[in-house]
Amino acid sequence: EYTTGTFTISNMGMFGVTDFGALLPVGQGGILAVGGTQDFIVPDNQAILGMKKVRKMKVTLSCDHRQIYGADAALFLKTLAEVMTTGLDKVAK
Repeated sequence: EYTTGTFTISNMGMFGVTDFGALLPVGQGGILAVGGTQDFIVPDNQAILGMKKVRKMKVTLSCDHRQIYGADAALFLKTLAEVMTTGLDKVAK
C-alpha cells in the first residue's frame, strides 16, 4: 500500500454514486473524485423528435494550492473533458 504520492483517483461510480467530493489525503497534490455515468435526454436538432440520450459523468478535483495552481487544475479538467468526449487522438494533435 502506498502512503505518499502526488495524485489520487477515487472512483465511487462503480458503487452507483453519481457525484461526491473526495478529501485530499495528506501529502497528495490533488485527488480526482469520479462519479458514475447517468443517462440524460438533451435537445438535438439532428435527432428524430429533436431529442437524444447522452451519458454524462461528474468529476470533482480537489487540489493543494501550495503544489498545484488553480489555473493548471482547470486546464487539466478541460483536457480531461476533451479526452472523454472526443478521444485522446484528437486532443493530442
